[in-house]
Amino acid sequence: MKKKVKPEAGGAGGTGGVGKPDIEKLKRLMERLRGPDGCPWDRAQSLGSLVPFIIEEAYEVVAAIDSGSPESLREELGDLLFQIIFCSQIAAESRQFSLADVIDSSHEKMVRRHPHVFGDKAASTPEEVLVHWAEIKKKEKEGAAGAGGGEEGGILSGVPEVLPALLRAHKISEKAAKVGFDWKDVSGVLEKVGEEVAEFSRAVKKRDAAGMEEELGDLLFTIVNVARFLEVNPEDALRKTIGKFITRFHHVEKRVAEGGSTLSTTSIEELERLWEEAKKVERKKSEQKRSI
Repeated sequence: MKKKVKPEAGGAGGTGGVGKPDIEKLKRLMERLRGPDGCPWDRAQSLGSLVPFIIEEAYEVVAAIDSGSPESLREELGDLLFQIIFCSQIAAESRQFSLADVIDSSHEKMVRRHPHVFGDKAASTPEEVLVHWAEIKKKEKEGAAGAGGGEEGGILSGVPEVLPALLRAHKISEKAAKVGFDWKDVSGVLEKVGEEVAEFSRAVKKRDAAGMEEELGDLLFTIVNVARFLEVNPEDALRKTIGKFITRFHHVEKRVAEGGSTLSTTSIEELERLWEEAKKVERKKSEQKRSI
């Protein structure tokens, strides 16, 4: 029988080694910044006012991962961690919970959701792990509902409204699909894309503003379902395409400037030529990376 790993105790004590980085240093720093003689800006913040910064820092972590730079990722992870400590300090000041509570709660949850490591369950593939994970989350929600802390809204509840619309659409369609509300295969959803394109085109021809908005939303949601069938994260796909567009556009800007001109005075034919040039440069760089 496989020997189970004993989980380490939780707590806010960091790594525990002498001279090693300790999360307590950041906690004490935050206490100082929020103290009577601390920083006026930090003292003025609330949980609500920190929301945009938390979202921004999370996206900067993603950007650092995409960049492939360990230095950038290290820095951005530190910034995101600081936001967690910031929120925990504000909550501690009103005696809601502390940073130690956050760490202990996370530790307890992760141990509970990994019974194949810390318990008697068996899981030899990532897919089997996800099955256990889903079952445990379901039981947790049922327990919370029984204790009067459940969410209202049924099966599609629990998907945060603050998520980017594309990511939220993906998660909602996944939840609906899990209970059988889905197409049989990708051909069905591709056919639906065609229907939505036709409906959107009709709204455009009519110059119906409300209709165009509604039909475009339907089309986008259907495309999200295509992505789900193909196991492609639409948020990641669009984010990478945006990055690709920016890189190519920068190339065009640079080449136009080198020619002593501006974008607004350059012909569309020349801009298209430079765009194709940017794509060739991009492909060449990609081929070079693959050959390394």
